[in-house]
Amino acid sequence: MNTDISQKLDKLANFYAQRDVLNLKKQELIDQVLTPEIKARIAEIEAEFAGRREAVDANIAALEDEIRKDVVAHGETITGSFLRAVWIKGRVTWDTRSLDRYAKTHPEVVSFRKQGEPFTRIEHL
Repeated sequence: MNTDISQKLDKLANFYAQRDVLNLKKQELIDQVLTPEIKARIAEIEAEFAGRREAVDANIAALEDEIRKDVVAHGETITGSFLRAVWIKGRVTWDTRSLDRYAKTHPEVVSFRKQGEPFTRIEHL
């Protein structure tokens, strides 16, 4: 089973590599069509908009932070014309190690334990 999953992961990595190669080949063909003049103009446009984009991104980040703090303080979801800031109750956590030790001498608490379903996240190494 472990070998089978490992082989599938290797196959998935191969698909990722194929996708990357396709994107590189596509960009090569696009670059071949672009004249040096067009490339220079694109670079100028990118530079012109970079500063503007950074300023807007900074404004967005600051206002998002302010809204998050306001909604937490308000204690409920707020809906605007185009966006909604969803208030989410804080998650309760327990010290599992300590509770497991406690359960050894107080097994009745085990009936209150809930175990979530396992899940998988695929990561690049």
